[in-house]
Amino acid sequence: MTEQTMDPVRQEQFAERMVHVFNDACLAYLCSLGHRTGLFDVMSGLPPSSSEQIAHAASLDERYVREWLGGMTVGGIVEYDPGGGTYTLPPEHAASLVRAAGPGDMSALMQDLALIGLVEDQVLDAFYTGGGVPSSAYPRFQELQAEKTAAVYDAVLVDGIIPLVPGLTERLREGIDVLDVGTGQGHAVNLLAQTFPAGRFRGVDISEEGIESAREEAERLGLVNARFDVHDAAELSGAYDLITAFDVIHDLARPAEALESVAGVLRDDGVFLMGDIAASSRLEDNIDHPLGPALYTFSVFYCMTVSLGEGGAGLGTVWGRQKALAMLRAAGFTDVDVRQVQGDVLNFYYVARKGS
Repeated sequence: MTEQTMDPVRQEQFAERMVHVFNDACLAYLCSLGHRTGLFDVMSGLPPSSSEQIAHAASLDERYVREWLGGMTVGGIVEYDPGGGTYTLPPEHAASLVRAAGPGDMSALMQDLALIGLVEDQVLDAFYTGGGVPSSAYPRFQELQAEKTAAVYDAVLVDGIIPLVPGLTERLREGIDVLDVGTGQGHAVNLLAQTFPAGRFRGVDISEEGIESAREEAERLGLVNARFDVHDAAELSGAYDLITAFDVIHDLARPAEALESVAGVLRDDGVFLMGDIAASSRLEDNIDHPLGPALYTFSVFYCMTVSLGEGGAGLGTVWGRQKALAMLRAAGFTDVDVRQVQGDVLNFYYVARKGS
């Protein structure tokens, strides 16, 4: 680089942006702690309070809370009154930071940054050697994924996602056979089984830990119409009227085979309801995506690399609408409608049916 080839104004603007990137990344880690400790939830219910009062209310160590509050203050998340030595979480900020916000709780997403940071060295190695990182290298992944998706399911699954398919609510009330592929900890299945007791629900996943958690929740809820099995999505069996797959197909080692397997066990008049990332398969279309950098980051650090680590396709988070439609059609789904749900900004929902 020389002075003749570099615009100094543009260089200064970009340098300032990188400072913001660094500061915001640091704030994200503090927000993760605020979520995990419950500090945001506690502060949302307190009047202006000292660090001692906040720490006491949250049953935490005051010295750590005080330092955390300092970061939250200079980051513009918490407001500080130096005269009274008190801190306040404005309600407008709390609306994006507390568990009561459901899918709107952005602090829950910040936990993923600490998780992917744990595997940076392994991902770095993959840049040189290819391959990927096994899912076992990600502690708490099932737990974090279940927390985020449960917030969406509780808010919009029954009243927002299911009604995307005309007449499906009524069919579920009457009682049909339902399969959830990549069920994780099974909350979606258990929620539907609880809401529609006449139906027969099954969830499958390759994670033994996830399936065990799903069974435990079903037992706590006293459900007799939900069952869970450790099973490969590419080797399904049985016959179903409704098959769902929420935020999972792009992670699979064999996504094309999984979609073909879904088509094979779906009854002729059945529906496949697939939720996946609301993005394009074309990079240029994602430049203005509000979560574009996050999508590509999670693809590099988890979705793509875990699939590649299993010898798979490595679609990644941003496999996009065009690729999804092409794969659905290749699997035999000739009638596909793409929809979105208010309250879920992350996903497209594909309502897919087989041809006659």
